[in-house]
Amino acid sequence: MAVFLCCNIKYNCLAVVEPAHGYLIMQKVEELSGGQVRMAAGTLYGAIENLVKLNFIQPVASEDSRRKVYAITNKGLEILLLDLERMKHMIAVTTDRLK
Repeated sequence: MAVFLCCNIKYNCLAVVEPAHGYLIMQKVEELSGGQVRMAAGTLYGAIENLVKLNFIQPVASEDSRRKVYAITNKGLEILLLDLERMKHMIAVTTDRLK
């Protein structure tokens, strides 16, 4: 059974893909979204907590002991790709219906 991301914040966090600490994730999400998505720290860390519980991301070793770095897991990448295909399908269906 596939699990789809129900929250854009989670999707945006996973879309960063490379290992990053929380503040860098916030910066990357804003950059990747063209400035359309800005996350508050509380929103971000709640999403990170949920993504860790789902085993979509995991803490990894960091050279900076003051920052916790997270990396996408194989499961997280699989879910991200499945959700991307679902979104592509929905965009195609919606585009077709609007013609």
